[in-house]
Amino acid sequence: MTEQEPREPVRIRVGGTAGTAPYDVLIGRQLLGELPGLIGPDAKRVAVLHPEALSATGEAIREDLAAQGYEAIAVQLPNAEEAKSAEVAAYCWSVLGQTGFTRTDVIVGIGGGATTDLAGFVAATWLRGVRWVAVPTTVLGMVDAAVGGKTGINTAEGKNLVGAFHPPAGVLCDLASLESLPVHDYVSGLAEVIKAGFIADPVILDLVEADPQAARTPRGPHTAELIERSVRVKADVVSQDLKESGLREILNYGHTLAHAIEKNERYSWRHGAAVSVGMVFAAELGRLAGRLDDATADRHRAVLESVGLPLTYRGDQWPKLLETMKVDKKSRGDRLRFIVLAGLGKPVVLEAPDPAVLLAAYAEVAK
Repeated sequence: MTEQEPREPVRIRVGGTAGTAPYDVLIGRQLLGELPGLIGPDAKRVAVLHPEALSATGEAIREDLAAQGYEAIAVQLPNAEEAKSAEVAAYCWSVLGQTGFTRTDVIVGIGGGATTDLAGFVAATWLRGVRWVAVPTTVLGMVDAAVGGKTGINTAEGKNLVGAFHPPAGVLCDLASLESLPVHDYVSGLAEVIKAGFIADPVILDLVEADPQAARTPRGPHTAELIERSVRVKADVVSQDLKESGLREILNYGHTLAHAIEKNERYSWRHGAAVSVGMVFAAELGRLAGRLDDATADRHRAVLESVGLPLTYRGDQWPKLLETMKVDKKSRGDRLRFIVLAGLGKPVVLEAPDPAVLLAAYAEVAK
């Protein structure tokens, strides 16, 4: 086998729970030939949802599907988080209605995490649910957003507060698509990779720490392994708990503060940057609550900083962030709930922490 020949893709099965069918996440190169098999024989029409930045890619996929006999349409979305709105979803519903989209037809979402979130939500809501396939093109999309069946949009009140659990028919993670990512977008996705290392697979942390500069680029020697390990962590969790009734909450490590920061910045911050700050906060909260040892708490700062992720946020914003966190999806009534670590790979729920402890933890990330 020569270097140019694609290797067999890695297949990671996500088990069906809560009445849903299992599906595969494929990780490799030159994977678009797998798309018709995931679309299936019953579909007549396919809608390819893509961001403006990937208009050429979306059109190329549409042309390829049309050549194979599908009535394929390309639907262009705004870039990044601007796609995740009720207005954009309504536009997509209108297009589906005008093109006669039925229950046997299929949506394909190609792009970053925001695009696959929106594509999945449109699929979940059109005719109360049609099949969809995720083709994530970013690190964040591959290891987090496209795996697990969470779909959703943002509202003025917060991030992902409107959505549905609607797993895809399959996920195609073509590693070649990462090579054109801007470095800041690539590094942002590493926050979710590092999160998987802290909550479940410490080998991920070892690989990043062995060569942080190599971890910052898709051409690094461990790129495929980092993606695969991160996907396996999430696949294992959501196979046991699709609808976040228990175990799946651990995937929200660092996300309670992160979502509040994103809302406060009107979604101009990259998700991974906010998660990085959120994990440092969660580590300090775990330490102050007597759950987490100093070495593991300090390791958060070291590994996140080594790949160029932020560790701090504006100190004067705490009152606003606190109010936003009170409507976080993990909250129960007036009780704030956080995922913290009781050790490396040992996530636990910290419920209703003392406000003074919260403030002290935030002081450690305030600038």
